[in-house]
Amino acid sequence: MPPLLQVENLRTYFHTPRGIAKAVDGVSFQVEQGKTLAIVGESGCGKSITALSLLQLVPEPAGYIEGGRILFEGRDLLDLTWDQMRRVRGDDIAMIFQEPMTSLNPTFTIGYQLVEAMTMHGKFTGAQARQRAKDLLARVGLQDPAQALRQYPHELSGGMRQRVMIAIALSNEPKLLIADEPTTALDVTVQAQILALIRDLQREQNMGVLLITHDLGIVAETSEEVAVMYAGQIVEYGPTSAIFHEPRHPYARGLFASLPARGRRGQDLATLEGIVPPPTAWPPACRFEPRCAYRWDTCAQVPPKYHPADSDRPVRCHLYDPEIADRPARGAAPIAKEPVAPDPTVEAAR
Repeated sequence: MPPLLQVENLRTYFHTPRGIAKAVDGVSFQVEQGKTLAIVGESGCGKSITALSLLQLVPEPAGYIEGGRILFEGRDLLDLTWDQMRRVRGDDIAMIFQEPMTSLNPTFTIGYQLVEAMTMHGKFTGAQARQRAKDLLARVGLQDPAQALRQYPHELSGGMRQRVMIAIALSNEPKLLIADEPTTALDVTVQAQILALIRDLQREQNMGVLLITHDLGIVAETSEEVAVMYAGQIVEYGPTSAIFHEPRHPYARGLFASLPARGRRGQDLATLEGIVPPPTAWPPACRFEPRCAYRWDTCAQVPPKYHPADSDRPVRCHLYDPEIADRPARGAAPIAKEPVAPDPTVEAAR
């Protein structure tokens, strides 16, 4: 069976005063029906722009999709007109946006916005839609759903608005849910409740989920596969358990090494030195090379290929390129300060 979503060589660029910003530059991944793919990485790596690109919501005219394919149920979404995409958004594909404080219309009540999201796609109408709106608000943890339906966004806290956004995204029983930091504004208990709700609906509807998050604990709990993203590219991709146990790309190793873990009491946490460069000035070869503890001359001169270290673990790194003759052994000590080895247990990442 083909994947629910298949993204091939997606490139999303922006015109800026400093030149072309290649925010997403050759990204490929897929989401299976009923499964969760998590995209992780630092801020500025292109995760949210990737999500917006899938729904053709890239801010125009500065932003544009330069190329690639976005196949949803075998149909390329980039071939659809604006009106055709409007029928897809919120129905077949729904998105929980990252910023709840600005994602709701301040001039309409919560009830109006929830009901409108359902009636415009024709799945629920009238009293049925209003009752479903009330039920959804209850499921996402609002204490008084009937009152919330009558309120305006400014009358709700940030966490309550986030729950409303989740309810809107789930209202039409989408086939694919894109969740961009879905639990950012929520406390721990509500976060667990929302994640459980998404998992329940995923099982009930066989829904695919694309999860974007900085929280590696959530990734460990909810996803089957992980894509590690850096500087507009995916640098490592594979099953969650494999990447948590043995991250291969130096950037992925640094991310997992920086997690607090049992057995390191009294030790300093490992850190990734430096910051993500601006997308108008990506390094010309390996984009992680200026920050990499394992770099050598070739890394600054030759762009690394996206190599399969084995059948299901592609890695964008010269360490896994058999055509690079001068590469060091994979187990060789790093040139710079040695990073702390990642803890092998998923529990340690939570």
